[in-house]
Amino acid sequence: MLNATIKLRLKNILPKFVLEALVSLRRLSTPRSNIDISHLAGKKGIEIGGPSNLYSSHLPIYQKIYSLDGVNFSNTTLWEGEIKSGQNYNYFRNRKGYQFICEATDLSQINDNAYDFLLSSNCLEHIANPMMAIMEWKRVLKSRGTLILVLPSKASNFDHKRPTTSFEHLLEDFDNNTTEHDLTHLPEILNLHDLSMDPQAGSFQNFEKRSLDNYSNRALHHHVFDLNVTASMLEHCGFEIIQQTEEKNNFFTSAKRDS
Repeated sequence: MLNATIKLRLKNILPKFVLEALVSLRRLSTPRSNIDISHLAGKKGIEIGGPSNLYSSHLPIYQKIYSLDGVNFSNTTLWEGEIKSGQNYNYFRNRKGYQFICEATDLSQINDNAYDFLLSSNCLEHIANPMMAIMEWKRVLKSRGTLILVLPSKASNFDHKRPTTSFEHLLEDFDNNTTEHDLTHLPEILNLHDLSMDPQAGSFQNFEKRSLDNYSNRALHHHVFDLNVTASMLEHCGFEIIQQTEEKNNFFTSAKRDS
């Protein structure tokens, strides 16, 4: 899989028709997830931390929906480069929604009950207070709105040496109003992060420097999830689990807002 830097460079230098051909070839060779997305057809949604190739290939949602807005924490990210707020969230080919620049834990720019569904892929682990984020995501969803959450499987990435975060710890972060400045997990990360599986991080010294400046770049995986912890967290926040499945690199959860 191409890393974010290479993908951004290709986006800047390759003609658009070549990029679309490469995406199509990748889609043909990518297995599909068995998460049911049929009910999202023609619906209006929002994505936190996207766009993600996964939602056009492995779980092809972008092609089915009516519209999609996006949220990123800053005008500059490691994954998307330079972005700006406005009607320029290019999530699939020429289809665009509104790009919000705000924290995933503070969607105050968005009204209650605004969306039919919410997507988040490989993003929640970068958030210091996941349950605060999920409660905010719940707020902007309509009653019985759908959350499609994708999280990385630690067995196949640089977190494989780290313990899974307990639900009790996630709840403690929520109760304590932990902010994105938090570096509680940094000693564990520096000790157990497998740099051999994270070439983009560079040397240990470079990785440590980047990690200490995490509020600016959000590269750290604060927490390590599994299906059980994810289900406990979502249920506590008022979601009903519909489907869960684990694959080689990621695990998937589909849930509905309970009211």
